[in-house]
Amino acid sequence: MKLIDRYIAREIMLPFTVVILILVGLFASFSSARLLASAITETLGLAALLKLVFLKTVIALEVLIPIALYISVIIGLGRLNKDHELNVMRASGISGKRIVLVVLVVAIPIGVISGILSAYVRPWAYGESYLLDAQAEADLNTNRFQAGRFYGSEKTGRVIYVRSKDDTDKQMHNIFHFIKKPESSEIVIAKQAKQIQPTENEPRPNILLSEGMVYRLANAVDIDDKIQFEKMTYFIDNDYVMNYRRKAAATRTLWESDQPRDIAELQWRISRPLGAILLALIAVTFIRSTPRQDKTERTYLLAALVFAAYYNFSGLAKTWVEQGVVGSIPGVWWLDMLMLTSLGIYAFTITKKQQRQQRA
Repeated sequence: MKLIDRYIAREIMLPFTVVILILVGLFASFSSARLLASAITETLGLAALLKLVFLKTVIALEVLIPIALYISVIIGLGRLNKDHELNVMRASGISGKRIVLVVLVVAIPIGVISGILSAYVRPWAYGESYLLDAQAEADLNTNRFQAGRFYGSEKTGRVIYVRSKDDTDKQMHNIFHFIKKPESSEIVIAKQAKQIQPTENEPRPNILLSEGMVYRLANAVDIDDKIQFEKMTYFIDNDYVMNYRRKAAATRTLWESDQPRDIAELQWRISRPLGAILLALIAVTFIRSTPRQDKTERTYLLAALVFAAYYNFSGLAKTWVEQGVVGSIPGVWWLDMLMLTSLGIYAFTITKKQQRQQRA
């Protein structure tokens, strides 16, 4: 890489480093405040809280990295444009194509890193964070209960009563559990209960019940069920289990699936590197179209709107594939193809304009 190319690359990488550190710090602080507000430390402890913040930050990197790259290209090239260094470079024979090439040299490795994070690191982080979330948010988490009190949840329709509890071995005694379902109600009475923590093999939170009865009361018919048991494992249903499993699934597993939701998740992961590179190229167009300093604030506002629109449409494209509105082809790629087409038209227009100016 020549001296002038290294100079341009450095003007992009310096703000990128600063911006990514700021974004990571802000996101980690926001996550910490949110988790502290949910009293997760009372359930899992401070060490688990810090681990959960780290995992959520790792998950967010697939978005934070393209944001930082997008901003750094605008800041770096904008600084060169503001000081008229880009004009000097063009007058010295440094073409716009060469500047774009330097941006690509910086953007492609960063995009590859974003893709690796999205395809491999993010699923691992989701899997680990799910285990912590499930452990902390389980309705029947024994750490939350005090003896002699009723606990209810409007979200799940669950009511729980524990007569006594041994904090030493986390055993509960004389348990009453009621849950109302759309077609029936269920009452579980047991002498003892102990929560089994989620594992990689069984990520669902569950309770091991001993010596009890299960009463299932149907709403539509007169026949009810009564089941007596010595030992029973009671799994806790959570709405977010399937979503987490999909996000935590290995990329190879998603590749072999034909389910629309799995296809949408796979295409989302693959599209992250291309999205980061396309955003960097879009950032270059803002600098080329605003040669004067007095348009800087307008440029930043327009760049922010374009970025927000891109990520909103990205989420919409993924949702359409999940719901079957759009098939696996074009899938989520229609947005990237639209961006590439727009960039190609813009580059063609600029080239024709420069050719006319040279002939004039």
